[in-house]
Amino acid sequence: MRGGAVLWVLLLSLAWLGRVWGAEGGEEDGEVMATEEEEGDEEDEVLSDELEEEDGVLVLHEHNFARALREHRLLLVEFYAPWCGHCRRLAPEFARAAALLRNGSEVARLGKVDAVTQTNLSSEFHIQAFPTLKLFRDGNRTHPVAYSGRMDAEGMVLWMQRRAGPSATLLHDADTAAAFIRAQDIAAVGFFKDLHSAAARAFYEVAEEVVEVVFGVAEADELFKAYGLSADTVCLFKKFDEERTDFPVDPEQGLNVAEMTRLLRVHSLQLVMDFLNETSGQIFGAKIPNHMLLFLNTSVAEQQALRDEFRAAASAFRGEVLFVVVDVDGYGASVLHFFGLNPSDAPTLRLIKMENNRKYRMEADAFSATAIRDFVRAVLDGKVKPQLLSAEPPEDWNTRPVKVLVGKTFEQVAFDETKNVFVKFYAPWCTHCQEMAAAWEELGERYKDHEDIVIAEMDATANELENITISGYPTLHYFPAGPGRKMVEYRSARDVETFSKFLENGGKLPEEPPTVSMAPENSTESPSSSGTAEAREEL
Repeated sequence: MRGGAVLWVLLLSLAWLGRVWGAEGGEEDGEVMATEEEEGDEEDEVLSDELEEEDGVLVLHEHNFARALREHRLLLVEFYAPWCGHCRRLAPEFARAAALLRNGSEVARLGKVDAVTQTNLSSEFHIQAFPTLKLFRDGNRTHPVAYSGRMDAEGMVLWMQRRAGPSATLLHDADTAAAFIRAQDIAAVGFFKDLHSAAARAFYEVAEEVVEVVFGVAEADELFKAYGLSADTVCLFKKFDEERTDFPVDPEQGLNVAEMTRLLRVHSLQLVMDFLNETSGQIFGAKIPNHMLLFLNTSVAEQQALRDEFRAAASAFRGEVLFVVVDVDGYGASVLHFFGLNPSDAPTLRLIKMENNRKYRMEADAFSATAIRDFVRAVLDGKVKPQLLSAEPPEDWNTRPVKVLVGKTFEQVAFDETKNVFVKFYAPWCTHCQEMAAAWEELGERYKDHEDIVIAEMDATANELENITISGYPTLHYFPAGPGRKMVEYRSARDVETFSKFLENGGKLPEEPPTVSMAPENSTESPSSSGTAEAREEL
């Protein structure tokens, strides 16, 4: 995928799947990854503890890893696989970040580990997906910190710089504080009676994490008085929407890092966000569970006027629902297919639940603030059915060796009690799906004359199922004949012989017993889908 569409499938999340609604290459939070079974060979050469570089990035292995930790106070390490497409796309940004850090300081460095050949390090640090980034601080090998920033060079540099130096600026007096706040579009200032208190230390941790906001701290009595405060408080100052929001620190429970991080990310967003390349990271990084989307053509004045009513509805759902405007003739055009829309459908409204990618359509023609609020509340209260997308079935879908399923036909085929149905859920852009396509076609040819075995596939980016969520590509599910609507996930080798062994043994492989779950009954609503998944690569 490209542009905003990829960012939504891989951010998700990234994430709008997981979770994003169309995401860009798994390099963002939430990236979903296709399973990869490939293993590398052990290196034959004997390596020393010398620290060598490639493009300014330290090349690390089990013989020099300890030395790298000793010599660098902050070391961000990428665990990668040579075959991983997401790792290859990250490589130039990672190298650029390394160069930017070297220009500024020797305190923070970047390194990389080939997790396929360096199996001991991969096992030690529990690497399950590629790329995985971990920060090692002050030589601590046992408790690395998972990277949580953006996957572009500037984002990585900012994330590291926050951890290299003071994460918040000390404000000594009222003039200094006023100048600091005026200079920023968004600034968070922690007012603490004691800067050595547990609450203040927690605030510094928040400042390390929320790199998109500039942080200050104050303890002078004159500053408490100047800002009308009498107790420890975190204040968020903005040049838009509410100009100031206060978050008092609970004197009993103190300052919760995770909750304050969430609050600052939520409230640092504009009440209504425009979906742009520059804002997509904020939109998904805030982890707001629901997104309400207004699709419009910003070049049409009548449609632009709808923003006022949309904005008026947004304030009631701050933190629970993020309101986003998507320009169907601009950057947002690349995600329209994810919602089954065309530019001519604008203006229209959709709500998407980030947890499961379920989409809800507002049917009302009236775009009043009241109508929008009522619709959002009804969705949150479970009173609205999701809109499931479905492609149209090809005319020959049932005559091919591999049956082509869509949302509308899935139920009748997969849960036919007289058939054992083996289904591949794929994404057209997924390289792993493409690599196993020939094996799946051969499997279809092998079993095309078996009356009780059906080999099928479904494009999970164009079809959604009400009770089955696809979270990675390819995903293989086996639906055995008989009552009970059983579903068996296949998680073994992707070759024809292993597939055949699995089928001949009734959906079992002695080496790896499959996980069995029950697929709930569908509602009476017609299925349709446009499953989106973050793109990530798993071991």
